[in-house]
Amino acid sequence: MGSTRWEQLAGSDSGRDYAERLAQTAATGVDMHGEATFCASLVSSGARILDGGCGTGRVAIRLEALGFEVVGVDADPSMIEVAAETNNQVPWHIADLASFHDDEPYDLIVLAGNVISLLPEGALHGAILNLRRLLTGNGLLVSGFGLDAEHLPQGCDITTIAQMHDACIDAELSLIDRFGTWDRAVFEPGNGYAVNVYRAAG
Repeated sequence: MGSTRWEQLAGSDSGRDYAERLAQTAATGVDMHGEATFCASLVSSGARILDGGCGTGRVAIRLEALGFEVVGVDADPSMIEVAAETNNQVPWHIADLASFHDDEPYDLIVLAGNVISLLPEGALHGAILNLRRLLTGNGLLVSGFGLDAEHLPQGCDITTIAQMHDACIDAELSLIDRFGTWDRAVFEPGNGYAVNVYRAAG
């Protein structure tokens, strides 16, 4: 598979720069745990969660602290290196979402931080299909991504809601909720960001 759009935009050694930017944002008092809080509200305590495109581990580490069984996967080795240095209790894997394999299923898979928009070109359907295989029979796939240039990294192509929805339908995932933010603001046409919750069909 080709390089991710993230690697094309940020280079192959972006982990420490990214972690520093997150630290600077956290220092301003911004809530950095909205995604983890949202996911924690959807599943029972101790549920098994995959953080797909986990980056430096911000969401996964918070979920692990909340008592969930968490695994993180990212295609960028520099991101995984920082994640492993920050928390060695979470299993971290270097892999792309279309090929990552695990023998145990997940109750929830979260794709935060524009992971959908940063997949390699043409990889969306294959990635969603593989993630569906990793879910339990009624598991949840949660994704949040920007829908316009203001909510995406500079130079990143837009993935539309329709493209994401088509990939999910092809993978036998059913939409159960959509919000405009991780704190559950109502989604309205023209919103620049969407948080989508899909459930495995059967």
